[in-house]
Amino acid sequence: MLLQKLENVKMPYSVNSLPTETLISKTFSLDFFSTSLQPTEPYEAHSFGSVRDVHNVSGLGALRCTYKEDFKRILLPAVYTVVFLLGLPLNAAVILKIWRTRPNWSKNNIYMLNLALADLFYVMSLPLLIYNYGSHDYWPFGEFACKLVRFQFYSNLHGSILFLTCISVQRYVGICHPLAVWHKQSGRKMTWGICAGVWLVVILMCAPTFHFAATGIQRNRTVCYDLSTPARSVDYYPYGMCLTFLGFLLPFMGVMVCYCRMAHILCRPVLYQGVSMATGEKRDKAVRMIIVVAAVFCISFLPFHLTKTMYLVIRTLPGAPCETRNLFSIIYKSTRPFASMNSFLDPILFYFTQPRYRRSTRKFVRRVATLRDKGTSV
Repeated sequence: MLLQKLENVKMPYSVNSLPTETLISKTFSLDFFSTSLQPTEPYEAHSFGSVRDVHNVSGLGALRCTYKEDFKRILLPAVYTVVFLLGLPLNAAVILKIWRTRPNWSKNNIYMLNLALADLFYVMSLPLLIYNYGSHDYWPFGEFACKLVRFQFYSNLHGSILFLTCISVQRYVGICHPLAVWHKQSGRKMTWGICAGVWLVVILMCAPTFHFAATGIQRNRTVCYDLSTPARSVDYYPYGMCLTFLGFLLPFMGVMVCYCRMAHILCRPVLYQGVSMATGEKRDKAVRMIIVVAAVFCISFLPFHLTKTMYLVIRTLPGAPCETRNLFSIIYKSTRPFASMNSFLDPILFYFTQPRYRRSTRKFVRRVATLRDKGTSV
């Protein structure tokens, strides 16, 4: 009789009909993880198909880890807006100034032109990211636009690193090996060939971004993942580490070796072993370039890649607590704006290493000030 009564009881929901997220949320209370309404690294719902699966998972953090990311809707839109407002006119001005001197382009100008183009392409994608982070990570622009924006970010980042490396090597050869025959014989065609090779390397390095970056659903909202979806974090790890090593660490080491050698040479007397060194103006130009490029690497590139590497390691550890994941996520995503700042720091490099453009800029500013004074007096 008791068994018959139990069989006749109608359950409002069967176990299998419950959504996984509802099942988990009713089984465990997760409110103490975060106050954010947008979980950034939820585990895939299909990984827990039944009550038995839920109980077999060891550790509460393995079920769901909701990140505290309210800071992104304030920090990232503000920084990206500043980068857009500064980077767009500055890079356009650099491209225009270099283009006007195209019959007499130097090798350094060719590298700076490609660097400014890379920065300009990235800056033009920032309005989408500003809207995205200002709308609580809501991405309404589709899957392809998500992949393209992420590709633009990393291609600009590593393209800037490689072109700054080319500029540094160019200056290193001019300072440390002024009599090198091969360097003097290599003309603009070879420089354009090197730039084409850099673009090809950047495209090949960053092409997997189209494979890993994707949109997803979080609390009924479409989001655009930066590195990869949470389910593919383990698959992304080898690629992310290789990208950091090839796209940042090797060029950074090369630039530092060149600059140490250049600093050693520039500290010597003007005449050393019968070889006439650069004039005072050229030496000052080289020193300014060393300072600005080193500042760009230390401010823009180094913090981002350091925190990104730590975040990649933490998020692939199976037993990492949710609090640890949340901490390293905040640290990494707080340095992401620094990586975007190179888009307006690079034009500053061009300004400080080109004396004639500084003179022309000062003349232009004085002319504008004179016209403004005349208009005020009238």
